[in-house]
Amino acid sequence: MMGWQNLLRDGLQETAAYPVPAPDGRIKLDAMENPHTWPAGMRDEWLAELATLNVNRYPDAGGSELKKQLRSVYGIGDEYEVLLGNGSDELIQIVTAGFARPDASVLSVDPAFVVYASVAKMFGLSLIPVPLDAQFQIELSATLAAIEQHSPAVIFLAYPNNPTGNLFRSSDIKAIINAAPGVVVIDEAYQPFAGTSWLSSEESLPDNVLVMRTLSKFGLAGLRLGYLVGAPALIGEFEKIRMPYNVSTLSLATATFALKHHKVFDAQAEDILQERARLEQAFGAFPRLQRFHSDANFILIHAQGHAQQLFDHLLESGIRIKNLSPVGGLLADCLRVTVGLRSENDSLLAAMEAFYS
Repeated sequence: MMGWQNLLRDGLQETAAYPVPAPDGRIKLDAMENPHTWPAGMRDEWLAELATLNVNRYPDAGGSELKKQLRSVYGIGDEYEVLLGNGSDELIQIVTAGFARPDASVLSVDPAFVVYASVAKMFGLSLIPVPLDAQFQIELSATLAAIEQHSPAVIFLAYPNNPTGNLFRSSDIKAIINAAPGVVVIDEAYQPFAGTSWLSSEESLPDNVLVMRTLSKFGLAGLRLGYLVGAPALIGEFEKIRMPYNVSTLSLATATFALKHHKVFDAQAEDILQERARLEQAFGAFPRLQRFHSDANFILIHAQGHAQQLFDHLLESGIRIKNLSPVGGLLADCLRVTVGLRSENDSLLAAMEAFYS
């Protein structure tokens, strides 16, 4: 008798689930979250609003009020449509599923956000990784050659890039857009800290370009809410794939409420930028440690020959960061540090000073 294992998609049993460490009481500087909580008065106002919701009814399937608020805060013009998702992860799944044809491929740079590769594999698309150069910039000639050879259906480019933290040259992205036979997704998850956006450009987005964002880094990681912006015809195709009611009533109401108070989150982002600058300067003083400039809310550091020892020391000191060294390649001996609260960053620096003393 044939067991269910024999009916699974090829390769699924050899694939590992995305690892997420369980909460353990350590200072959490590994997940690129906004570490700030809400002011007490704002929290009370939010709870009072939630108390009026009828959670016995399905949510607004189109998220009309939230879309209206997103357009107002971020200046999203009427020439674009907006699609809401359960975090950017679901949006990556939706876009990839829309192009999951036999022999289709997804192209991205390497290193990049690991979900691009895992979702491509999930839907049976081949992934074309094009290595970045030593400064974590796009190797344009190699990327254009890969586009010419493989004709990828989807190209994912994070801006700033995760896990390296840097912005790619806009001229390189424009060249990729012009060469792309399919869709280019510009992932702006870290836009609150980057100071630039493809949506704020004076030029309109080409019809094959989608800008993807999440409210996780804005300060609402627990909501799992992302949004995709692009030409109405293209977004309309993805609406056919999106499951109805994919965003809950609580998430819609909370995100709409938070965006009405966006200046609170703008101030939090400014604090994170100041702390990022402080950490970058401090990291530069440690021996045998190279830090890379970041345009996000995390910093990539290169601890040549001692990344695992530093990671273990920080764990023992009650601090969790991200160890990227096992990935290898350009990330060998690299660690990624999320910018935390000033007190958390002080604890991090004290532990690192003890390690290097």
